[in-house]
Amino acid sequence: MNGQQLLRDPGTEPTGEGIAQALGSAGAAYAKFIEGLASRDIQVAWRYYNDGKAWLGKGLYKRAGVRGGQKEITVFWLSIWEGFFKTTFFIPEKARPEALNVSNDDHIKNMISESKQMGKLKFFPLTFDLRSDELLDDIYALADFRKRVL
Repeated sequence: MNGQQLLRDPGTEPTGEGIAQALGSAGAAYAKFIEGLASRDIQVAWRYYNDGKAWLGKGLYKRAGVRGGQKEITVFWLSIWEGFFKTTFFIPEKARPEALNVSNDDHIKNMISESKQMGKLKFFPLTFDLRSDELLDDIYALADFRKRVL
């Protein structure tokens, strides 16, 4: 989907209110999305990236590592666009067969099977443009899957 990426001012850190205003009619879906993440112990950490000249959110899940320390997993990346928000999951290539069972939606299964591995990285991207809460259950299922798969 076309549109203009928002949150481009490095001096203005994103707030829930500012994001909802920027998203317009998709603001309610975003609020519901963030609420659902909290129940999954996923927090969104915002950071300004100079290479893309925009603020991006990382969906972070922290769990205890094997030695008792905290291990942090990036579950997805989040960006805000005019009228919608994007989530991008990077799924390990070795987990592709298991990922095909995450959703019953044929479109999502097709995305998983056709997504190309990223160069030498052993991951493939899944990007969703969200304007409503229609796909949130599938997004949450992918987030739960990504928390389990390294």
